[in-house]
Amino acid sequence: MIFTILGVLTTQGCGGGGGDDEDNTTPTTDSSQQWTWISGSQSTNQSTTASSPGARYGGSSWTDSDGNLWLFGGYGYDASGTLGYLNDLWKHTSSSGTWELISGDTTANQPGEYGTKGTGAVSNSPGSRYACVSWIDQSNNLWLFGGYGYDDASVTPGDLNDLWKFDGTNWIWISGSNEIDQSGEYGVKGTAAASNIPGSREASISWIDPEGANLYLFGGYGFDSSESPDELNDLWRFNLNTKLWTWVSGNDTTNQPGSYGELGVPSTSYCPSARDSGVAWVDSAGVLWLFGGYGFGNGEGTPGALNDLWSYNTSTKEWTWVSGDDTSNQSGTYGTRGTATASNIPGARYYAISWTDSSDNLWLFGGYGFGSSGSSDGDLNDLWKFDGANWTWISGSDVINQSGVYGTQGTAAASNTPGSRDSGVSWIDSSGNLWLFGGVGSTGELNDLWKYEP
Repeated sequence: MIFTILGVLTTQGCGGGGGDDEDNTTPTTDSSQQWTWISGSQSTNQSTTASSPGARYGGSSWTDSDGNLWLFGGYGYDASGTLGYLNDLWKHTSSSGTWELISGDTTANQPGEYGTKGTGAVSNSPGSRYACVSWIDQSNNLWLFGGYGYDDASVTPGDLNDLWKFDGTNWIWISGSNEIDQSGEYGVKGTAAASNIPGSREASISWIDPEGANLYLFGGYGFDSSESPDELNDLWRFNLNTKLWTWVSGNDTTNQPGSYGELGVPSTSYCPSARDSGVAWVDSAGVLWLFGGYGFGNGEGTPGALNDLWSYNTSTKEWTWVSGDDTSNQSGTYGTRGTATASNIPGARYYAISWTDSSDNLWLFGGYGFGSSGSSDGDLNDLWKFDGANWTWISGSDVINQSGVYGTQGTAAASNTPGSRDSGVSWIDSSGNLWLFGGVGSTGELNDLWKYEP
């Protein structure tokens, strides 16, 4: 998720449960290029409490202009210890370091309360879900789309295509359906229309342009122009002023191979393959970037984990294959830790965690995929940086399924590292520190909070 960071998150709060005490110890040593375990539990599968969100994965997170952390939904443990889909909205206040439940329920698997389209109300709330995508506009409104979960009927979960806005007080249902498993209405490529709407989907990839005028949505697992769900590679744009969707590029049918072309060469005829669960960011020039995910490479018959890197120029409407492989399930080339080279490339993965710093560097952590060996896949805990030209392996292991090294809570150490995981949530503060919460590893759901100081 791409968001604007304007404040600093404190190192308190996010209690984890499981008997772990929080001492919020102030680090006494230089903490640069080190991980710090801030709060939460070293144990998995912790329930939600009155003062903190429970263990979960696939939630959405963002930061407001006051530096407060916001967290919505995911799949995890509610207040009774039940594992299910969540729709709780939490705010972590930077000044006090505490979590506050703002809206939604602490009981899993809740239906949505849609109200009247276009009208905010205290009673409105999106249904419980995970793997939705979100954006933050320049007015600090949250925009939330789709995911896998419950519509207003709450009979069975499915893929969603509802678009919501949260204005800091109320939820507003903006567009899409209040029913699951809807096919897309594509219209004419490049032409906005009131009838256009992306099909229901989960684990899509999202961007917002630097002007804050347009939301972009790519791919995911869901419904195309027909009624059969699978991997998508359609690119959509939603204009915040006109409230209209436009089908920009890609296909209106599922399971499409990528049109890779030549490395480094842009073209309107190129397009990434159908996929879900990749990571995305926007640079200061307004270029959209896409890495990896789960889907199809260049003409492959079956999907797998990907490690291709793409850029999209919104002005010229050209995709460029920048680096990585055009086939799935590739192992990583790690090189020397801390050294950038043209040959370095993270292994194929999906549901990774990412950040973008003020220098346009992408930071990539973990996910589910391949380390330095392509013999088997699993959860990863490697931290990478992409500087616009080369990848650098920063920290963590090149081997899958690693346990975390927590150290002393609140104290940075070179030996500290979060355990392998996928589907965590992330944000970056105004000092450029990377923050990581939860996710799922080989032993269960997590609710540990970490900070990394580059």
